[in-house]
Amino acid sequence: MPKSKSKSTLLSRQSMSREEDTIEDDTASYSGSDASLAANDLANETVNLQTILVELRKLRQENGEGFREVKEEVKNINRRLDEAETRILEAENRIQELEEVAMKLSKVQDEFEAKLVELEGRSRRENLRLHGIVEGSEDSSPSIPAFIENLLREKLDIPTSLDLSIERAHRSLGPRAPPEAPPRSIIVKFATSKVKDEILKRAWQKKGFMVAGKKVIVDHDYAPDVLKRRREYLEVKRVLREKKIRFQTPFPAKLRVFYENNTRVYNSAAEASKDMADRGFQVTVIQPSTTWVDKIRNTMWTKLGKNDKDHSRNGAREGYKKKLDEFRRGQTQP
Repeated sequence: MPKSKSKSTLLSRQSMSREEDTIEDDTASYSGSDASLAANDLANETVNLQTILVELRKLRQENGEGFREVKEEVKNINRRLDEAETRILEAENRIQELEEVAMKLSKVQDEFEAKLVELEGRSRRENLRLHGIVEGSEDSSPSIPAFIENLLREKLDIPTSLDLSIERAHRSLGPRAPPEAPPRSIIVKFATSKVKDEILKRAWQKKGFMVAGKKVIVDHDYAPDVLKRRREYLEVKRVLREKKIRFQTPFPAKLRVFYENNTRVYNSAAEASKDMADRGFQVTVIQPSTTWVDKIRNTMWTKLGKNDKDHSRNGAREGYKKKLDEFRRGQTQP
């Protein structure tokens, strides 16, 4: 019995030894497979890293080239901006110089126009203009000067001892007016202004006279520009006549008004209408005419100095800050 027991024990040990060998072989086999997989993974990762490195280098190179292009473009833009700013500054200076020249030329033109109006007025100072004589009234006379001389002597009681010395007389230029339209005025040229002033004085004393049932007004022969400025007083003079306030219209285009407490002289219809409106008169206020000098002055550029620029920037910042505060207050309100 002991012998058989030892034999079975020996067999059991041999079986266990074979099992352990098998397990060791399997473990070694598994360990070799894992190492192979790890090596493959490491090789793959190395390849991937190399690929990524190549891509990164390529990307870096492309970015570098792109940045160089961007820098070059920015440099070109800055250069063009500098050129544009220089040209704009030169244009602004040139425009300002041209505006100053235009201002001076406008002032010179105004002076020349004033002198021209004065010269034209001097050339007309021996003239009289008769308004209201019906067209064709002079047809029965041998000439218009003869008609005017007989008319003035009859209506103004001019003695024969006074030589009128009419050099010429004619209707104002233009086509003959139709019967329903106001007749053309008659311009009379005298040899001396003394005779002209005497006739004008007598006509004003009589406040005109009647011819063929129409009232005839005798007045100076004003230059067109002066006549236009004097006509601007029509509305003002109408109100003064309604209020029975005495006034005069001195040459060239002024208005002298004799108020109860003082006398006022106006140089333009706009000035007269505004002052009369301030005094309580029901008169339409005439807006002053805008001259070329005023138009140029209103459109001229004004250069800002350094302090002005700083003040402008500070003002803009304050404006932005104010708007931002208002926006924030609006956001906080329920």
